Amino acid sequence: MVREIMRDEAFLAQRAEPAGLEDLAIAQDLLDTLAAHKDGCVGMAANMIGANKRIIAFDNEGKYMVMLNPEVIKRSDPYEAEEGCLSLTGVRKAKRWKSIKVQYQNEKLQTRFKTFTGWTAQIIQHEIDHCEGVLI
Repeated sequence: MVREIMRDEAFLAQRAEPAGLEDLAIAQDLLDTLAAHKDGCVGMAANMIGANKRIIAFDNEGKYMVMLNPEVIKRSDPYEAEEGCLSLTGVRKAKRWKSIKVQYQNEKLQTRFKTFTGWTAQIIQHEIDHCEGVLI
């Protein structure tokens, strides 16, 4: 189901709770909402649709991917980026890393590790910031 975009900064500034199997419907709503906003959005976190759970969805080189409980465990090559967000107005500066290794769980709660670089890594870092309650 496509959900409304959350713009309440007090809600968005909360740290998200760990996600479990009972939250898979939220993951699907996140994918549906991301697809509905594909013209202006490449990634979303669950708090952007009003669910305070550690779930992100993003465009992974043309195919949508969902991560439950993502965490960056390795990073290299810092740089300054400028980013916008559907939940916030304007563009803001953010410190990002060109390469990141992420530990996450898939839809079966199986732990996975994957390295991402470039634009995809930047998207993931932005969405994980949402999970941490960090507003860019």
